[in-house]
Amino acid sequence: MTQPHFDNGIARLVQLQAADGVHKLALALHDDAIIECVWLPMPGRSDSGPRHTLCLSTQVGCRMGCRFCATATMGLVRNLSAQEICAQVSVIEALFGRPDNLVFMGMGEAFDNFESWHQAVETLLRSVRQGSQAPRAYSAKQMTVSTCGYVPGMLKLCDHHFRKMGVALSLNAARDSLRSELMPVNRRWPLSTLRETLQRLPLRHGVFLAEYVVFDGLNHTEEDARALAGWLEGLRACVNLIAYNPTTAINPALRAPSPQTVEDFQARLGQLGVHAKIRASKGGELQAACGQLAASTVSKTKKGE
Repeated sequence: MTQPHFDNGIARLVQLQAADGVHKLALALHDDAIIECVWLPMPGRSDSGPRHTLCLSTQVGCRMGCRFCATATMGLVRNLSAQEICAQVSVIEALFGRPDNLVFMGMGEAFDNFESWHQAVETLLRSVRQGSQAPRAYSAKQMTVSTCGYVPGMLKLCDHHFRKMGVALSLNAARDSLRSELMPVNRRWPLSTLRETLQRLPLRHGVFLAEYVVFDGLNHTEEDARALAGWLEGLRACVNLIAYNPTTAINPALRAPSPQTVEDFQARLGQLGVHAKIRASKGGELQAACGQLAASTVSKTKKGE
């Protein structure tokens, strides 16, 4: 496809890939750092056309070290500024139009870059545009922020009035031993601490989204189902089961489950009173699905700056 041009002085489009309505964009920043964001078509109501979600990045790389995430293989190169976060919205608006939803689920842990993320959200919530490069105003109801369980950032959310914003937790296991193996952040803030923190958050309708990536032969046993049901008891959560999206950049020992495996786990949870939905992955052939974003080149900026 012909590559369109976009350069607003903050972000420059360097690559655009598309398949089945999904578009993955690679953007170069002032120091030649590369970030990726994804434009996703979603089913709309029967009386309307498709809706679109923009998956945004908040960091160049990530330092959380999740074993199944391609972004983690980059390490943390640097945080994005609020302008750089908002620039992703600007490029999408220029190329495709206004997205219906914004999800902070791309590269990076948003709560590990809380101040810039918070400033970007405040910018996006403003009702008056500030020049042609500023994105249009959005409501908190249109936004969802995802976290791996970075508790210090989650607690900062308590100090802000984002009750209408969605919060998603990348959970993936409800046993500390397994979750710590998959997600090193759990060694610092285990499941008991995470549960207590969730109970303090200003959640929309008191509900959060629990994202559970299913790996073949790893986290879908009867024990896992019972652990998840027990951990969720007393919490209000929408559970999304996501089949692992493999990528060559990470541990080849992790394998994608069969559709039947995911369905069987869903049925186990249902028998325990946990309603879980199976979320269809989009963008896998572009390496644009959940856990697959990783810029092919990064700047000479020193890690951690």
